[in-house]
Amino acid sequence: MQNIPEIKLGMIAVSRDCFPIALSESRRAAITRAYGEGLYECPVTVENEADMLSAVADVKAAGCNALVVFLGNFGPETPETLIAKYFDGPCMFVAAAEGDGDLINGRGDAYCGMLNCAYNLGMRRLSGYIPSYPVGTAEEIAGMIRDFVPVARAVLGVRSLKIITFGPRPQDFFACNAPIKGLYELGVEIEENSELDLLVAYKAHENDPRIAAVCGDMAAELGVSGNNYPELLPRMAQFELTLLDWAEEHKGSRKYVAFADKCWPAFPKEFGFEPCYVNSRLASRGIPVSCEVDIYGALSEYIGACVSLDAVTLLDINNSVPASLYEKEIAGKFDYTLTDTFMGFHCGNTPACKMCADRAVKYQLIQHRLLEPAGSDPDFTRGTLEGDIAPSDITFFRLQCDSDGVLRSYIAQGEVLPVATGSFGGIGVFAIPEMGRFYRHVLLEKRYPHHGAVAFGHFGKALFETFRFLGVADIAYNRPRTLPYPTENPFC
Repeated sequence: MQNIPEIKLGMIAVSRDCFPIALSESRRAAITRAYGEGLYECPVTVENEADMLSAVADVKAAGCNALVVFLGNFGPETPETLIAKYFDGPCMFVAAAEGDGDLINGRGDAYCGMLNCAYNLGMRRLSGYIPSYPVGTAEEIAGMIRDFVPVARAVLGVRSLKIITFGPRPQDFFACNAPIKGLYELGVEIEENSELDLLVAYKAHENDPRIAAVCGDMAAELGVSGNNYPELLPRMAQFELTLLDWAEEHKGSRKYVAFADKCWPAFPKEFGFEPCYVNSRLASRGIPVSCEVDIYGALSEYIGACVSLDAVTLLDINNSVPASLYEKEIAGKFDYTLTDTFMGFHCGNTPACKMCADRAVKYQLIQHRLLEPAGSDPDFTRGTLEGDIAPSDITFFRLQCDSDGVLRSYIAQGEVLPVATGSFGGIGVFAIPEMGRFYRHVLLEKRYPHHGAVAFGHFGKALFETFRFLGVADIAYNRPRTLPYPTENPFC
C-alpha cells in the first residue's frame, strides 16, 4: 500500500512586462541545471493572467503536484499569486538574487517584487510557502527547493488523509482529546467505528489464505531470539490483514490512511493478543496506528512519516531517569543535565527497525497484572514488541487541537542515548536540551497530552515549515536558557 505521496515538482517563472523576459527564462534554466533531475521546467513564462492559466494547465498536464513559482525579475503580482489559487497543490515562492549580469539591463529587482508577492498573497488569503530567506542564486534556490519537498509531501498527505478510528478513548485517557474541527480545518477526514466493527472484520479474516505468508514475514523480521510466541503469529497476522483490508475498503475519496485504535482493556481478551507488534509493523510501512485512540497522535505520526520518509513511533513522555542511572551512565559522558533526560515508553508499538537487536515479542506486564489471574502465565496479554529503543537522533513533536478548538504544536530535537533502561516495554532514555523547562512551560503550561510522536532524525526545520504552511500559529520548541518562556519566572 502506497501511503505517502510522491512529489512531482514543477517550476513556473514569472516576469513583469517592463523587465526583459529573457532574464527570468535564463535564470529559470540555471535553477533547473543546479537542481538536477526531478524538477519539471514549465516552458510558459507568466506575464499576465492568460499566461498564468496556460502555465498552470501545462504543469497539471505534466503531472506536477507541487510547484515552485520563481520571480526571475520583479514579477507581476496579480498573475503570479493567482497561480496558487488555480494550482491544486502546495506552491513555493522564491526570487532571484542579482549578480549574474550587469545592473542596467541585467537587474531584475526580484528582491522588491517578492514584497509585492507576499502582500498580494495575504490580501487574497492564499497559502504560499516562502523560505526563511527566499532570494538567492540558482544554487541557493535549488537548496531551498530541496527543503520544500518534504514540506510539500506532508501537506499533500494531510490534505488527502483519512484517520480511521476504532472505539472511544479508554477511561482516564481523555487527555488525548480530539476536537474534529481542527481535522476539518487541515483537510483531514475521519471515520469513527466501534470496536465491535473491528472484531467482526477480524473474525471474517479467519483462515485467510494470506495469513501464512504474513506469519513468515513476521518470523523473518523477529528472528529466532525475538519470536518468543510463534503460536501467536497467526492471530497477529490475521489482525494485520484486517487493518490493511479495512484501509483499502474504507479510504473512500482519500488517498492515504492512518489508524487510531483502542487497544485496552477489552481488546486483548476479545482478540486473544495485544495489537502492539502489528501496529509497529504498519508504522514501519508508513501507516501509523496510534495507541489509545489518539487521533492527533496518529496525525502527528503521519506527518512525521511524510517528512522523514522513515518509520515513526508514538510514545508516552513517561518517567524521569533515576538519579543513580544518570550518575552512572550519563553524567560526564554526555552534555546533559538530569532534567534534560526522561524515558519515552509505550507497550510495544515502536518498529523493530528502530529498536536494539535484542527486541522481542513479549507480554504487556501492566495488562497482565490487571486482566489475568495473579501468578498465571501470560496469555492474551502477549503481543507487545519490547526492548530498548536504539540510539539515534530524534525529533519529538505533536500537532494538537486543544479543548478550545485551536490548533497548536511543539517540536523538540534531541537523541536517544546509548543507555540501557533496565525496564520493560518499548522504551529508551531520551535527552533533549533544556527538557525540564520545555516540560514545564510548554507541555504542562499549554496542557498537551502525554503522547508525543517521534521521528528518527533531526527534522525540526521541515516540521516547523509544515506546521506554518498548515496554518498553525502556535509552534513551541525547547528554548535555550538565554531565551525565557513568557511564563518563566525571571527570579528563579
